Amino acid sequence: MALRNSLKAYREKRNFSITPEPDEMGKDAEANDAALSFVVQKHWATRLHYDFRLELDGTMKSWAIPKGPSFDPHDKRMAIHVEDHPISYNRFEGRIPAGQYGAGKVIIWDKGTWVPLQDPRNGYRDGKLKFELRGYKLKGHWTLVRMKNREENKQEPWLLIKEKDEYVRSSSEYSVVDELPDSVAGLESRHLNKTARSSASAREKHNRAVGLPEKAVEADLPSTLQPELAILVDELPAHPADWLYEIKFDGYRILCRVGDGKIQLFTRNGNDWSHKLPDLVKALGKMDLKPGWLDGEIVVPGEKGIPDFQALQNAFDSSRTQGILYYLFDIPFYDGYDLRDVPLIERRAFLKTFFEKSPPDPVRFSETFDAPARDIVASACRMGLEGVIGKRKTSTYVSRRSSDWVKLKCGRRQEFVIGGYTDPQGSRIGLGSLLLGVYDEDKKLRYAGNVGTGFSDKTLHDLEARLKKIVASRSPFHEASGIDGKAHWVLPLLVAEISFGEWTRDGRIRHSVFHGLRTDKKAEAVTREKPMHPMTEKPTIMTSIPASLRVTHPERIIDPSSGFTKMELIRYYSLIAPLMLEHLKGRPVSLVRAPDGITGQLFFQKHWEKEKMQGVNQLDPALDPGHEPLLEISTAEGLLSAAQMNVIEFHTWNATKNAIDKPDRMTFDLDPGEGVTWKLVQESAQLVRVFLDELGLRSFLKTSGGKGLHVAVPIKRLLDWDTVKDFSQAIVQHLARTIPQRFVSKSGAQNRVGKVFIDYLRNGFGATTVCAWSVRARQGLGVSVPLAWEELESLASASHWSASNIHERLDKGNEPWADYGATKQSILPAMKIFGFKPGKETSRQVK
Repeated sequence: MALRNSLKAYREKRNFSITPEPDEMGKDAEANDAALSFVVQKHWATRLHYDFRLELDGTMKSWAIPKGPSFDPHDKRMAIHVEDHPISYNRFEGRIPAGQYGAGKVIIWDKGTWVPLQDPRNGYRDGKLKFELRGYKLKGHWTLVRMKNREENKQEPWLLIKEKDEYVRSSSEYSVVDELPDSVAGLESRHLNKTARSSASAREKHNRAVGLPEKAVEADLPSTLQPELAILVDELPAHPADWLYEIKFDGYRILCRVGDGKIQLFTRNGNDWSHKLPDLVKALGKMDLKPGWLDGEIVVPGEKGIPDFQALQNAFDSSRTQGILYYLFDIPFYDGYDLRDVPLIERRAFLKTFFEKSPPDPVRFSETFDAPARDIVASACRMGLEGVIGKRKTSTYVSRRSSDWVKLKCGRRQEFVIGGYTDPQGSRIGLGSLLLGVYDEDKKLRYAGNVGTGFSDKTLHDLEARLKKIVASRSPFHEASGIDGKAHWVLPLLVAEISFGEWTRDGRIRHSVFHGLRTDKKAEAVTREKPMHPMTEKPTIMTSIPASLRVTHPERIIDPSSGFTKMELIRYYSLIAPLMLEHLKGRPVSLVRAPDGITGQLFFQKHWEKEKMQGVNQLDPALDPGHEPLLEISTAEGLLSAAQMNVIEFHTWNATKNAIDKPDRMTFDLDPGEGVTWKLVQESAQLVRVFLDELGLRSFLKTSGGKGLHVAVPIKRLLDWDTVKDFSQAIVQHLARTIPQRFVSKSGAQNRVGKVFIDYLRNGFGATTVCAWSVRARQGLGVSVPLAWEELESLASASHWSASNIHERLDKGNEPWADYGATKQSILPAMKIFGFKPGKETSRQVK
């Protein structure tokens, strides 16, 4: 009864039929005085905060800490006392649904045990609780102190304070929440706290003794694992000595989990295929493997030993999988250790030791080639292989698509969704050809042509049987043309692997050949593959402020509404530098400085003044005759030294320094007037996008970090500033005239009440737009973030991400704009469609 009473507030605030949070009657909800647990959960609710919980008397006593813990005793962190939580909450990670109490994402940021340094019940009652934390990030002695003179009927304010011991670190030197932002769920200290030097030394000695790489860290074996995926590139990466190359196997990606007394084989989507591969499971069982995860690919060798994808498909269809080979190439977990942070070359060396004895024949090690990269690719193509996979030798293992793994294909080949088929002709059986499609950015299935070769009689018969089970009454393709009028439609559920010669201008494939069905990939995930240009070097996140940077007044408050300090801003730019530099390099930049914070006077700076900032370069004076030299920031050092000089915002030109007279993009800044709702702004951006699509111009989206949105159109550098600006103005005037209840083309607050002003003036010579990833000098410190168009609907505002919660976005980074650089489009055809003639008065061009 006492336990129920203490959890009454927790229970009353939640609807357990909706929220995934545990109810209070978990089996583990019992006091454990011998080893009291603690957990810190990072919680992206209305605002990012850290939920600090200590086990006591059968529940988790809980505090919400807006800024998170600090190892600096001078940082007295506000901790708001909240309702008790059940002990079962310690394992909760996930997303609390919208409309529920505390809606937002939750991760387990730290966990471990705590040791009271006095009677904990008396300390908790009296408002002064002293204890030792033994976590993966938080260690040493701490104190929670209840503040006096608190107001009635309000949550109790406490302070979390680090006591002086060997773990103390100055906040100007180290921020544990910035440097160790990720989850530790299911892991035994994957992100080793830099303060735990003695335990690190012991761990390294143990690893050397058992043959594990030094950077392996103790960890529980996770029940699931997403594989690392490669990106398609158009040429070999630079610095060949930094890469190794393997065969690109023509098969299925399979991850092997050894644990809980069994061996399981999973596809890349997490489907358990162990029952389909009994012989392989048996062979792996003979290797005497300890618990862990191994990564590889299964294939069936065809003629001359070359992997044959259709033979692999046939093996599954006939349930004759004895001839399948399993090539292993990575080992993320093994024997109670997490190896994902171990460099690839060391992980592979450890994996290869498993093959020193004679392993079962179906299980093989994926070898690399000791030859120049270009020779490797050429040889693979001559042999008839699909291509090669390049991997950066020093890379860690991440569960996502990564530029550290690249694929180079000998020919064009990818997956397509089957949307229909045609009747056979002559003596052919089954079907004539398959009608293929790929999904676009709007999740619409676009017709991409057909395939009528590569089938055996058996394949034709099997395909016909499968397709007749998913017959549809109408075409699944969006706005398709050129399809046989007698085609048979099917539900877009099956995925085919197709090689082809080329893409035509209207988005069709030519010289296509069928290789088999893919049952390991979801149809809705199939899009047109576009090769990227490989990165010349790996961007690395700076984990600390360089010692050479002298930070003055680190404690100065920049944003009084959040208490955000100058040091926290510098740490933000340190963290985000690799992403932001992609948008800064080569472009003249203007700076917004706030010496007294965002509530003081702001200064807009285009040139050096008295102060010279290290790493901020002056450009050739000839770029802007008659003025002081323009500025450029091309290194992280320049970004941080600017932040040290109180720069908050960074704005860039629509042209680069090597062709300053011809812009390489158009920018449309959607600026909502008084009374305009966020939903109206979202709809307005989509309308702008649709109109640009009609003109044949692809556009990219980012938040402004303030109230509106920015739509960027990359263009070829063919025309001068005035022409580009006039054309952008014509577009805006046309939209304002066509939809006057929504848009206005004249600036001024009085003109845009209840409407959205589309600012085209950003496209003039010398005009700038806030750079992606720049903080805005506004309350809350919103950030301008690149978006995919399909993400727009889920955003809460243009300042959805801020300097405080940007960690939530780091995994996606610049991925939504991945092919921005490859989008080279002339605006001359769009001008022709629009009826725009350069040099004429713009207003007369609006039709």
